[in-house]
Amino acid sequence: MSTATPTPEFIPADYVIAVDHVGIAVPDLEAAVAWYAANLGMVETHREVNESQGVQEAMLSCPAADDDSTALQLLAPLDETSTIAKFIDRNGPGLQQLAYRVTDIEAVSAHLRGRGLRLLYEAPRQGTADSRINFVHPKDAGGVLIELVEPNPNVTH
Repeated sequence: MSTATPTPEFIPADYVIAVDHVGIAVPDLEAAVAWYAANLGMVETHREVNESQGVQEAMLSCPAADDDSTALQLLAPLDETSTIAKFIDRNGPGLQQLAYRVTDIEAVSAHLRGRGLRLLYEAPRQGTADSRINFVHPKDAGGVLIELVEPNPNVTH
């Protein structure tokens, strides 16, 4: 966790509202989607290529889950230079990130920076399904890559 001296203020309760998704790095997206469907009955709810992050991704959900429930995000590299390819080379396939749904990414980012935490991007970037995202540096979050996700209100996973 961060060794910075935190401010005494707690984050407002309405800033972080849910675990949005769990991200898993996989070398073969089709094989991973098929595995989760065959073994856990999960269904694909969204798929896209994010060129700027060098990934092809699929969002999966349990068939009986509500639209706003926690999803599973499978991330496969587009090429060997992508961050996900480097992650897989270093760690093997597996859990890559834990994403929290937030109501106002700028406010949450400012609050966390005020507490001494480092974010990977100066400003939010475009994420899955037109969301806005940023990440808390893993060295400031107990070794976990924390993603902050402000969903596009017009899109569900």
